[in-house]
Amino acid sequence: MRGVPRAWLGLAVSALVAADAGLAQPSQPPAAPQAEQTPFLPMPTAPRRGAGPSQPSGVVVDVAYGAYQAGHYVEAFRQATRRIEADANNAASMTLLAELFEQGLGVRQDSRKAQEWYQLAARRGDVNAIFALGMMHLDGRGVVRDPVRAEVLLQQAADKGHGLASFNLALPLLASGTTENLAKAITLLRVAEKQEVGDAQHALAVLMLQGTGMEQDVEGGADMMARAAANGSLAGEVEFAILQFTGRGIGRDERAAARGFARAAARGNAIAQNRLARILIQGRWLPRAPVTAAGWHLAAKAQGLNDTFLDEKLARLSPADRERAQALAEDAAAASALTRPGVAAQSTVSHFRK
Repeated sequence: MRGVPRAWLGLAVSALVAADAGLAQPSQPPAAPQAEQTPFLPMPTAPRRGAGPSQPSGVVVDVAYGAYQAGHYVEAFRQATRRIEADANNAASMTLLAELFEQGLGVRQDSRKAQEWYQLAARRGDVNAIFALGMMHLDGRGVVRDPVRAEVLLQQAADKGHGLASFNLALPLLASGTTENLAKAITLLRVAEKQEVGDAQHALAVLMLQGTGMEQDVEGGADMMARAAANGSLAGEVEFAILQFTGRGIGRDERAAARGFARAAARGNAIAQNRLARILIQGRWLPRAPVTAAGWHLAAKAQGLNDTFLDEKLARLSPADRERAQALAEDAAAASALTRPGVAAQSTVSHFRK
């Protein structure tokens, strides 16, 4: 998946989860038992595949890109085509056509045609097209997989200030574990975080909190994690909620943490689902809801996160309630499959404008 770290980001959670061990033992008595009224927390609407962020204020929005942002993909295709007919060197419109073909938005999905349009735009210097070609070569989509060529293209895009390109270049450097590569990775992450790339902010926040490759800065790391969460990083949202719950580097706010866990749980994160289940089983900051809690527990368990404390609570439910919980877990899995992280943030035309 473009712009999303492979295995590395998963390591970050373990650095912070240990501090959350007291969740099963509230610092205050749980709310008095009450009838379960909390419905299964609603899933967020899935972002349109490839939909980029809104234009900054004060920018004149191109009509083709405006149609694309609004989800009017056929109209976006028409407008981009007209612009190319009027100007054979309109690289931004070429990039938009490539995005439409790559994602199958308003046209039949065709990776080869996408690659051809990206290539034309890249030859004209479009940084988003250069980045997209790099990712296609990295993943082998529409072209022969070529990591060497991918690195060259990503470096070209990064040199032009492309945040996602910088982030993707940082990932293998982080994984290498060498001091030299870590320093290079941090430099690249700082480029990406300034462009509000959420996953880059998350990675940088972890390094700041741990004091890895730099002087430890817990408060700065918490601030950076907050930015990561605000910019859609799923790992960032989970870890920021943990920081809020424990009060590490930020004022303790368990109510806000509960909301953060709920949002991340709806997006399919197993740790958030587990934390939310514990909160709901105890009635802590959210109404007590044993069946709903069991549903989130089963959703997390299906992803490999076991919890004997919640297993015991599940065993006490009636057969009918356990069946309801299983249905809720299945609904959660189906809904979260539509809201995988990184899709909206990865648009190659996020800066497409007039």
